[in-house]
Amino acid sequence: MPAEQNLNIVPFISVENMMDLVLSTGTETFLKELAAYVEEDFRRWDLFDKVARIASHSRDGVIELMPASDGALYAFKYVNGHPKNTKSGRQTVTAFGVLSDVDSGYPLLLSEMTILTALRTAATSAVAAKHLAPKGAKTMALIGNGAQSEFQALAFRSLLGIENLRLYDIDPAATERCRRNLSHLGLNITACRSAEEAVEGAQIITTATADKQNATILSDNMIGPGVHINAVGGDCPGKTELHRDILLRSSIFVEYPPQTRVEGEIQQLAPDHPVTELWKVITGQTTGRESDTQITLFDSVGFATEDFSALRYVYDKLNGSTRFEKLDLLADPDEPRDLFGMLLRRQAAAQNSPEMITA
Repeated sequence: MPAEQNLNIVPFISVENMMDLVLSTGTETFLKELAAYVEEDFRRWDLFDKVARIASHSRDGVIELMPASDGALYAFKYVNGHPKNTKSGRQTVTAFGVLSDVDSGYPLLLSEMTILTALRTAATSAVAAKHLAPKGAKTMALIGNGAQSEFQALAFRSLLGIENLRLYDIDPAATERCRRNLSHLGLNITACRSAEEAVEGAQIITTATADKQNATILSDNMIGPGVHINAVGGDCPGKTELHRDILLRSSIFVEYPPQTRVEGEIQQLAPDHPVTELWKVITGQTTGRESDTQITLFDSVGFATEDFSALRYVYDKLNGSTRFEKLDLLADPDEPRDLFGMLLRRQAAAQNSPEMITA
């Protein structure tokens, strides 16, 4: 928690602040600490005011708001998903978020969340795999080597001990970039020529593609017994990555069914197809992996409690830190009801110092 400050000032974490915070902590340490917050909040699932994200879809993408509250803190994230953006040198996904105090309604933190979303998505994937993947798994296939890929690899190494990484993307340059970025971190990396080659020998398969369409990244014949699938890319209506037959052979675990049934891989299935909520596995209310031959599937679409966890974690990291900017965000008149008087005083000050107001 930042030191006491004027009520009009809200701590702001810029992209530069976030990068410095991650690097000063250590990326893998940051992922492990963030994962602990994500898991803690899954354990507090019943406390949360939850709603599926509010989405505005267009031909080329989606803009979403993702709110959640535990009764003491409230958070929301603004996030987009526009796969075509890469053609114009822009990010597919950008985001920012706010953490607020429920008691007063005052914002406590405004933060970039483009980097933070990549970190929290990877941390959540690894938390799920900790409960669902085969014990002692050392090899992961990573299909789709875009902006999320390195974070996924590091999260699975730091939380599960993954040693071998098999990469594939339809764009070889993306695979080469991912390989290069991870090459100094001690992973055994194989660049593959097809998705089929990538899944050979993998106990964990992560799919993280960006195209906004129903696709078949994994076909049924590619999935053998005992694997864990971490399906990250399917996250909106009309966008999936797995052949339907894989779903029918798998034990499916989800974050929040009302959202996942609309956006996730299970949009391909009947509305009443049985799924298990991840929080019930984490709290021990139900079983995750039950056998060595079971196929487990985490149908991950990203849920607002994970963003809540990420913002809560970052806010706690600011205790004693200077890695934030002071943003003059809130009007704070001397007398709370005299907002217009605050404007008049500003006018008077400007008249005394005309340079304060420019045309």
